[in-house]
Amino acid sequence: MFKSFPIRVAGLALLLAVAAGCSSKKAPIYEHENFDDSGTFSRSYPVTDAQTCEAARRALLSQGYIITSADPKLVSGHKSFQQTGESHLEISFSVVCADDGSEGLHATMFANALQDRYALKKTNNSASVGVGVLGSVSMPIGSSDDSMVKVASETVSSPKFYERFFTLVELFLPPEAKKAAHIKEKPKPDLGVPEAKAAPAAPAAESAPAPPAASEPVAPPPEAAPIAPAENTEPAPATETVTPPPESSLPPPTEPISAIPASGQ
Repeated sequence: MFKSFPIRVAGLALLLAVAAGCSSKKAPIYEHENFDDSGTFSRSYPVTDAQTCEAARRALLSQGYIITSADPKLVSGHKSFQQTGESHLEISFSVVCADDGSEGLHATMFANALQDRYALKKTNNSASVGVGVLGSVSMPIGSSDDSMVKVASETVSSPKFYERFFTLVELFLPPEAKKAAHIKEKPKPDLGVPEAKAAPAAPAAESAPAPPAASEPVAPPPEAAPIAPAENTEPAPATETVTPPPESSLPPPTEPISAIPASGQ
């Protein structure tokens, strides 16, 4: 009995420590703001501020963004994504271009993207029915209204997302500016949706069967030699065989037959 007393005391102390930890206040979110220049939201270009914002406007248009404001130094646009049947995502892009003061040949672009999440909410309609004794009674009816309600709003902080955007802006800079800054042509990247938080790894999908090996090309058969038309040869007429007359069976005359004298001599 006395041996179990220290164990109970230790367990109680542990529970009190856990309760104290849960009740402690969390640090405010603004404590994580370091205000360091990480280069995530800005990029410099060897062109004027107006040319920088024009390249940003063209880059957003090429990705399907709807431009809501386009000034020489400010561009705003948004794009909607339908992730599932009951969730919706909208990205609002804002770009500000500032001159660096180097004779108007360098400008810095500041980009910021805000993502708003919406969820489908269903609201049942009800109607009031008046009763003489009881007064009005609220009774539900079968119809309902569906509406999208904003459930979250967050600034996109993914470095890869902004890196793809700034790379796309370089492709729409004036050709002479890219040539002077030695910017090489690159394929246009797709901005897409910002990277979501890490999710549990999905099971590996079954390996697809390898495509059948391409058969060797079969050489076409050699062309047959043209057939010469047959000559129109008519058969030679058949020659009749002449049978000689049979020889006479009479003996040949021994003496010559004299001429018969004429009458009256």
